Amino acid sequence: MDPTQAAPIEAAHDFSFIGLFLQADPIVKGVMILLVVASIACWTVVFDKVIRLAAARRQAKAFATLVRSGGSLDGEHRGIAGHVVKAALDAWRDQDSSETRAERRERIERAMKGALTLEVKKLRTGLSLLATSGSTAPFVGLFGTVWGIMNSFSSIARSQDTSLAVVAPGIAEALFATAIGLVVAIPAVMAYNKLSSDVGSVQSTFASYISVLGNRLARDRAGAAHRAAAE
Repeated sequence: MDPTQAAPIEAAHDFSFIGLFLQADPIVKGVMILLVVASIACWTVVFDKVIRLAAARRQAKAFATLVRSGGSLDGEHRGIAGHVVKAALDAWRDQDSSETRAERRERIERAMKGALTLEVKKLRTGLSLLATSGSTAPFVGLFGTVWGIMNSFSSIARSQDTSLAVVAPGIAEALFATAIGLVVAIPAVMAYNKLSSDVGSVQSTFASYISVLGNRLARDRAGAAHRAAAE
């Protein structure tokens, strides 16, 4: 074969992940970058919540043990338990001779539940990002896919060639965007469900023992009032 008559060799298309990204249309590339950023943000939230919820579960367990044992509330308590106990003691010390024991208990419990609600709200911060990413990432990826397939059809029209070699690169890049969207969405949805369940479990544990502690403090205040009256 005469080297001067050698046919030009078409460069092979790179179907690796990095190659699909680098060779993608700018719009599709922007979709991929957006999805990767969303994935990093979601995993940051997940790791942060795992650490915070582990501490919250320990605090809930310590709070339950404290209430069951009838121990002193004047000690140092940290985290959610500390805020709930502080709210309880503040309400308990706020004397009102005209209120009944039931009213006193309701007031103390309301103070504790208010403190608990604020702390649970902090625990839930960031979970909305997981929910949003889980519900929208597949559609964002699908947008990139649709755009990429449109470009593939444009290539067919320009080249007048319907062979797979012409359309395969663009379709591969387009489908890669959908794949990234699913990689973002599936862990985000699973993490949201698990973390929401864990937050609810912590809140339920605190709420159960708040009623017990409220009754105890209302009874103690009533006993103190009776002793003061007897003296």
